[in-house]
Amino acid sequence: MGALLIVAGFLLLASLERKWPLRRRVEPKVKREVRNLAVAGGAAVVMALAETPLIQPLCRMVADRGWGLVPMLPGWLQLPVALVLMDYTFYVWHVLMHKVPFLWRFHMVHHTDLDLDTSTALRFHAGELVASIPWRAAQVALIGLTPAFFMAWQTSFLLAVLFHHSAVRLPIAWERRLNRLIVTPRMHGIHHSMVRAETDSNWSSGLTVWDQLHGTLRLDVPQDAITIGVPGYPDPKDVTLPKLVMMPLDDPERSWQTPAAALQNRPADEVR
Repeated sequence: MGALLIVAGFLLLASLERKWPLRRRVEPKVKREVRNLAVAGGAAVVMALAETPLIQPLCRMVADRGWGLVPMLPGWLQLPVALVLMDYTFYVWHVLMHKVPFLWRFHMVHHTDLDLDTSTALRFHAGELVASIPWRAAQVALIGLTPAFFMAWQTSFLLAVLFHHSAVRLPIAWERRLNRLIVTPRMHGIHHSMVRAETDSNWSSGLTVWDQLHGTLRLDVPQDAITIGVPGYPDPKDVTLPKLVMMPLDDPERSWQTPAAALQNRPADEVR
């Protein structure tokens, strides 16, 4: 059921962003999507071999032994608290992927996409997903995720990621209401900016409250002022499939060595 919801969500958002695009495109859409889905397919195979054989038995062990914080709560509170704690601990993990050079080597494969849409939501290097396994195991054990709770989180998380990476131009009034609670396409578009001060914001994946609490929320950059990507990889020839596969071997400092001068120190404006 979860897989069907994710596929349906992807197809719906991909259709809507074609009808109401949020940003102008840099690369041909089909070529980019094939590349992004190839990266995603490779990562999915690796995760099926590396994460699933570890996390699923761990979830069953957690359920059998009552490990973690969630089993201490009344039954009606367990799932909502589990989802909120998973969302917050993923916020922390996302910050680490940007701040720890070893992790950024892998995560920058996601950020070097020169456009931002639903296919970007699936573009994660297999190495990043493998590196996340110990963190995921700690989340499962300490929070106390049963197999059903883990599936509920995984489905809701992937739907949220597809939504806020999408290039759907929502009415601005709708988006301003939504991003009081959840991450939206314009909000996440700022996080994918080539300007590092903007990239270092809006790290939430589901609830916006974590950015609000940590002072990392930005809603003041118009979408037409954003250049999507990473300054060190500004051209389509820099992000071909073979180069994406090998990108973690690059010097992570290359990411910010060629900043786009025209984007620096520009005045912030209200999103529109």
